[in-house]
Amino acid sequence: MGILAGFAPWIVYWVLVGNVPFVAAVLTALGVAVLSLAIGRVKGRPGKTLEIGAVGTFVVLTILTFATSQAFMERWIQPLSNVGILLVALIGVMIGRPFVREFAEADQPVEVTQSDVFGRITTRVTWIWVAAFAGMTVSSAIPPTVQGEATILDTKTPLSFVCYWLVPFLLLGCAAVTSRVLVERMTAAATSPDVVRRTTFVAFRELAIDELYYLARERVEREVGAGMEAYDVNVGTAGIPLTGDESRESWPATYKVRARR
Repeated sequence: MGILAGFAPWIVYWVLVGNVPFVAAVLTALGVAVLSLAIGRVKGRPGKTLEIGAVGTFVVLTILTFATSQAFMERWIQPLSNVGILLVALIGVMIGRPFVREFAEADQPVEVTQSDVFGRITTRVTWIWVAAFAGMTVSSAIPPTVQGEATILDTKTPLSFVCYWLVPFLLLGCAAVTSRVLVERMTAAATSPDVVRRTTFVAFRELAIDELYYLARERVEREVGAGMEAYDVNVGTAGIPLTGDESRESWPATYKVRARR
């Protein structure tokens, strides 16, 4: 549900563009993007890359809509919007904030988000979306490049409606289906008792190994969900001194989870 809300500005835009004046389409999408970002800030959470990127994309499209001709926008508004969402997704991966991971962290339980498989799958799913957005961009850029008078309003020329609409949304649908399959697989794998989870806990430097294991168990028991229990708890080989408090250290620990017996 969270990621659907993240796509809301683009969904609104895709529904409206070509059916209402371009100004109305981009301003409505911009309003939804700003509202989505504002709601998140009111709830005290930082803006997600997809939300921030949506605001930036539709601000640019709004400026272009007022600054350029109707004919130009009819040819290029679809490729430009696809470039926008492509850059948002790609930049998110590059800075270590894949948009799929940001939304998945809010939707998945702790035992899933703290598993090793979570980071791998969410990054892989984000790259699938990046590939889909890249394909959408290339496809929608073909009509105005090959046929200079092509527009998104043309429903009679196959090159126009196939490349502007059919191929991009086929890619979008494939990405959505593939993402769902991979996320379900991730959830199943992450809740498997064989998956190793990682955490950290804080302890005084002078504690003995049995005391460290006690603190580690206390920590992981707070992290596992209801009806689950931690087992095979292991403590790392060395702790890291806390900044400004060298009397305490942050220790790594690993554990597995199974249904409580």
